[in-house]
Amino acid sequence: MDFVQKELSLRGVPDALVCDDGTRVTTPEKMAVRREELKRILMENEYGTLPPAPEEVNVEHAPYVHDFCAGKVDAEILTLSVTVRGKTASFPVKSAVPKGEGKHPAFVHINFRPDSPDRYMPTEEITDRGFALFSFCYQDVAADSADFGAALAPILYDGEREGNAPGKIAMWAWAAMRVMDYVCTLPCIDTENVAVIGHSRLGKTALFTGAMDERFKYVISNDSGCSGAAISRGKTGETIERICKVFPYWFCPAYGENTNPDEKTFDQNFLHALVPPRHLMVGSSEGDAWADPAGEFLGCASANSVYEIYGMKGLVFGESVPAAKAVLDEGDSLYHIRHGEHYLSREDWGVYMDFIEKKMKKKAQN
Repeated sequence: MDFVQKELSLRGVPDALVCDDGTRVTTPEKMAVRREELKRILMENEYGTLPPAPEEVNVEHAPYVHDFCAGKVDAEILTLSVTVRGKTASFPVKSAVPKGEGKHPAFVHINFRPDSPDRYMPTEEITDRGFALFSFCYQDVAADSADFGAALAPILYDGEREGNAPGKIAMWAWAAMRVMDYVCTLPCIDTENVAVIGHSRLGKTALFTGAMDERFKYVISNDSGCSGAAISRGKTGETIERICKVFPYWFCPAYGENTNPDEKTFDQNFLHALVPPRHLMVGSSEGDAWADPAGEFLGCASANSVYEIYGMKGLVFGESVPAAKAVLDEGDSLYHIRHGEHYLSREDWGVYMDFIEKKMKKKAQN
């Protein structure tokens, strides 16, 4: 037993591979069954049930900047109109696709602002490396407040805020899935190599999105902390009690009914367990004690038991929690921690792109 498994055991973290009937997952076939149980547990008890897929999606295109990135990139503002339960609403998406032949890997970025480039999104650096970029502002989907009457929120829940009704994270995740619907229609995109990425509360959203939607090959959570990448039991910094007091609308109402993590039947390792056999990527920053980098590392490493079921390496780590400037990228998942504060930086993007390129090159060689 490595030091991560010992720490998870000491904290009393429930085993994500023990099924509802008490049996333990040992095969990919049994994991497919357990996946559905894990999804149900997380939707019923933390994030809320995802809204249904839209009955109809329409896309309008408008040029963004004709000479964007020195003319190297085709840039558009897309308006995605979606119909759910007979009601229609829309939200804008910024699209930046490198010019040239061939299929491009891509990011779906759930961002805090609609700008491209943005301080959390160095568009030119990303597209210069051959990646396409599809980004949207989360508040264009649902307000980051207790207001469920703005943007798309009115069509994404049935008007009742109780039990497992979707919180805002589920709504933002739903929108990222709709962007992926569009991305999958584009012949210029390598749909086998699409990542979903977000930072902070949107890192929680990206992790939930990728857990629920297997079309995303890479699931990237940057500084997502409490109720995101970090294990809740034994966590330092932000707690479930605190997050549910300040941001109860991010989650389903049931999540705040008992905020003691030791009394819950699940922990964030259940969320991480839904990513394999795809690639889980978690980033931390040394100065972000509120998010608890050690807890984020433990969350990422907890998925190793699932990777093993698929005959994969998972996260390759040493004998202790990694310190700043560590990039653990030798396995099928990635963890990195940098100097600095709570931020989605060019350094973070560089680490994530390096890992994706490494995996794409390995696949091409095989």
